[in-house]
Amino acid sequence: MTPSRIALVTGAGTGIGKAAALALAADGFDVVLTGRRAEPLQAVAEEIGARAHVVTSDVADAASVAALFDEIARRFGRLDVLFNNAGGWSPGMPIEDIPLEDWQRVVNVNLTGVFLCTQAAIRLMKTQSPKGGRIINNGSISAHAPRPFTGPYTATKHAVTGLTKQVALEGRAHNIACGQIDIGNADTDMAVKMKTGILQANGQIMVEPTFDPVHAGRAVAYMASLPLDANVLTMTIMATNAPFVGRG
Repeated sequence: MTPSRIALVTGAGTGIGKAAALALAADGFDVVLTGRRAEPLQAVAEEIGARAHVVTSDVADAASVAALFDEIARRFGRLDVLFNNAGGWSPGMPIEDIPLEDWQRVVNVNLTGVFLCTQAAIRLMKTQSPKGGRIINNGSISAHAPRPFTGPYTATKHAVTGLTKQVALEGRAHNIACGQIDIGNADTDMAVKMKTGILQANGQIMVEPTFDPVHAGRAVAYMASLPLDANVLTMTIMATNAPFVGRG
């Protein structure tokens, strides 16, 4: 009997996280769904069925992350895929007006949360048998080009790219692959303004095309499906007509 493959999706209750969890489960993974709110996680688990396992946690809190990975190790003994998806942003405003608490909140979730989960995943992947695994980070097209007044989000997503490359380098010695998916204009709660009109670099307000997040979920599942001697280091998936190429 083929042993179960275990995947962990952070921020799994809605949006990209939900889409990725559904796609991974459809590909045969047992999926650990985590996030701060139990109710949306339970709703996703009901869609998936027996392959879903809910463990609430806050990725920005070191003790909570440690408890999450202790539970994964206790229950499954291994982790094959980590999708660092949880993230958020702050109200749009010029850099000089951003309150420190807004900056720190976005950094804590978007960057420190990825760091903490990555650390814990590497420790488990190095010691499990067979050794190794895959880490996939949710970047953004904002990891390449900023939008106006999104300083904390843009800074953290650029930093995630650096962390992805660092883990891809250090992971070689332990059969750990690391890649990043940069998603642009998936039709989630975070894209509401894109459909009604969002500020552009030239000062205009413009409606931007979006796409069904199910396709981003399938892209994550594709990255997860590869053998560990192959890796998608970076992938960009976006609405075809989104104003990214040539933006600004």
